[in-house]
Amino acid sequence: MPHRVLVGVLVLVLAFAFVFAGCAKQTEGPGLGVGSAAGAGGSQQAGGGSGAGSGGAAVAAPDGDKPAAAGSDAVIGKLFEEQQSNVQVRGSGTVTRLLDDDNTGNRHQRFILELASGQTLLVAHNIDIAPRLDGLAVGDTVEFYGEYVYSDKGGTIHWTHRDPGGTHVAGWLKWDGQTFQ
Repeated sequence: MPHRVLVGVLVLVLAFAFVFAGCAKQTEGPGLGVGSAAGAGGSQQAGGGSGAGSGGAAVAAPDGDKPAAAGSDAVIGKLFEEQQSNVQVRGSGTVTRLLDDDNTGNRHQRFILELASGQTLLVAHNIDIAPRLDGLAVGDTVEFYGEYVYSDKGGTIHWTHRDPGGTHVAGWLKWDGQTFQ
């Protein structure tokens, strides 16, 4: 019986280590590609790195203080080209349009970002969970870490906040020297 308890504790420790250390490692690294991993919420993860996964690569965690990984536009472009969805991505873009909030269900602040590649993304930031980016203006640069969902207009980034249920990778937005999560 003590052996089973020890094995159980070891499994829990490894699971927490993966969630808090490895799972945050999503889109940084030189081998930016698309792979699926057994991540929370069933989402795939885009990026390079190593680790266990279901038929793909677990990826390196974004360092909260580093700028978006070089090549992230290419990764998002590939996701768009291949019409992939539910992939955790990191990048940055310039605000080209501010939209009205979506007040259906959970409220979302919405705006359009243009990546350096020219691709546009709708950002849908849940303001029932995370703070609003008050004062956001056209021309501002916003970094993001969230889940990409394909659309024929370029795609949507959502899950740019923590998950109160603890079942999805936490995302964020960075703007004006602050992190919104």
